[in-house]
Amino acid sequence: MNLSFENKVALVTGAASGMGLATAEAFAAAGAAVALVDLNEQAVRKVADRLVTEGHKAIPISCDVTDEAQVKRMVEQTVSAFGRLDAAFNNVGVQSLAVETAESTSEEFDRVNAINLKSVWLCMKYELLQMRNQESGAIVNNSSIGGLIGIPGRAIYHATKHGVIGLTKSAALEYAARGIRINAICPGAIDTPMVAAMIAKEPETMKDITKEQPIGRLGKPEEIAAAVLWLCSPGAGFVIGHALAVDGGYTAR
Repeated sequence: MNLSFENKVALVTGAASGMGLATAEAFAAAGAAVALVDLNEQAVRKVADRLVTEGHKAIPISCDVTDEAQVKRMVEQTVSAFGRLDAAFNNVGVQSLAVETAESTSEEFDRVNAINLKSVWLCMKYELLQMRNQESGAIVNNSSIGGLIGIPGRAIYHATKHGVIGLTKSAALEYAARGIRINAICPGAIDTPMVAAMIAKEPETMKDITKEQPIGRLGKPEEIAAAVLWLCSPGAGFVIGHALAVDGGYTAR
């Protein structure tokens, strides 16, 4: 199976840390030119500079992916720098504290929805405009096991992650016959800064979630990166509109 991305261009959002960082590094190691996107301009510039120093092609882009004008500019910068766009990993997301649905607020719903769902739609919109012109491309949207199941206290988060899968499936059907493949990935508990923050805030809840992963450990960002690269590769050429669980067996129970 060929996982080479020589002469290909990849775009990764949330690329300054965690799963986004690991995926951007993996694309670069596989030969792709990579646009690394993050709200934290200083952090993403540092990563891009390191990749360039190591001999890779990379550019940093500071972008608030909930802002349409900035997302449009993000794709334009990528194409201006590298000429095309072959693969995209839409990865930005936030968690919300566990709270009973009746106690949740509209402000929290709007915040989480904007970051977890609206941003995926915006990124896909402008990525697809470019890929449609090329008649080729692959997109992977980061959902979650929260897009496949429900957990008490997580209604807002899970609603957005279910939404990512619905968005993925519908868009995948629109573009399947036009050379563009769209899929989603559904990570379980992965060893990232976001999960570390959740463990610090809700140690008992997170301990239970980790314990319930049959593999008995947190996932590694590199394991998510490997799955994303496969979904973007020719080896997954017949995989369309799929939500791939990478969760240590959590949803297999």
